[in-house]
Amino acid sequence: MQLFPSTYFTYKNKQLYCEGVAVTQIVKQTGTPTYIYSKKYFEDASKEFDEAFRAVRHKIFYAAKSNFNLSVIKTFIELGSGVDVNSEGELYRALKAGAKPEKIILTSVGKTKNEIKLGLERDVLMIKAESEEEVYLINEIASSMNKIARVAIRVNPDVNPKTHPYISTGLSENKFGVDSETALKLFRKQKELKNILFTGIDMHIGSQITTLSPFVEAVEKLANLFLILKKEGLELIHFDIGGGIGIQYNDEKTFSVNKFAEALLPIVKKLNCEIIFEPGRYLTANAGILVTEVLYTKKNQHKNFLVVDAAMTDLLRPSIYGAYHHVQPVKLDESRSEIIADVVGPVCESGDFLAKERTIQKCEHGDLLAVMSAGAYGMVMASNYNARRKPAEILVTGNSFSIIRARETFEHLVFDEENYL
Repeated sequence: MQLFPSTYFTYKNKQLYCEGVAVTQIVKQTGTPTYIYSKKYFEDASKEFDEAFRAVRHKIFYAAKSNFNLSVIKTFIELGSGVDVNSEGELYRALKAGAKPEKIILTSVGKTKNEIKLGLERDVLMIKAESEEEVYLINEIASSMNKIARVAIRVNPDVNPKTHPYISTGLSENKFGVDSETALKLFRKQKELKNILFTGIDMHIGSQITTLSPFVEAVEKLANLFLILKKEGLELIHFDIGGGIGIQYNDEKTFSVNKFAEALLPIVKKLNCEIIFEPGRYLTANAGILVTEVLYTKKNQHKNFLVVDAAMTDLLRPSIYGAYHHVQPVKLDESRSEIIADVVGPVCESGDFLAKERTIQKCEHGDLLAVMSAGAYGMVMASNYNARRKPAEILVTGNSFSIIRARETFEHLVFDEENYL
């Protein structure tokens, strides 16, 4: 049985700790399933990213979609990050967590009129437009409000990010952004669009990208577009590379943020503008685990099952993407033999699983398991299917921990319905 390599989740006396706190100590108070995050990981990853690009003017905008817990967003704000939001709900959360509007970017391939209006009312740093129609709509809404909208155009560079097709966003067949020719046409209409100020070019080619070449290819393409516009007299002030750096879930060969910087700095330095990054998964995924309790063990002619109290309603990624998350015991017991088992949840779907065909120490009722790399796209994708309550979330800081989201109550499950009975 292999253990996931981490300096933030380690074993002491065969018990799993997050930083200086035993996982068992946390779940005694919170129960299971529960998400646990390491604040030190957030801090270290953010500082590492910032330091890697010290050679150019840059800003980090944390991609709230990866983990929008208020305390998590607040942590990144306190570290100097802005916030990239993808809906009016994420905008509300960012403001609630303390983000200043001038450090918020409003993204989304399908913004409603209300979302555009809200972004303008709040005076966010910029709105990213993803279609020609949207540019005209932003101009119209801004005119009706007697405002000038700061707009970046998201350009789809038609680059294969070599990732899961569901999280590829930089190919021409994907719904995101506009092609370079359309972008060029729109930028050249700056004088006609009286209530828009174009401030930048944006890209985001996908998520969980584990090779550098797609980034280099995309940045080179859009840097050329940036320089064409500059030569024509349009002075853009932002070049937004987005996010997408892959992390280790299993045995992926990934690259460090320093290698990322080494590859991109020679290209972006010549732009002489502020470079924007929007990391999400890179900052949060390996900062978190999902702790679950073994309810039953069962065996048939074909395989072993560990039935646990966490489900696809708590961590959807394995079910929707076939994503790998390492699963390991919270308490190691070398006296137990190893088995190969599927780790499955209580939901009435055969697609409800957290892991398949995993080598793990033999488990018993009441044992705790840690699902690793669960800090990104975990709780944010949780649902109430089967009327299951959403789990608690915990933030560990050194030798102490705090509840940053209580387990959902039964009352909360029905609060917006019962008055209509």
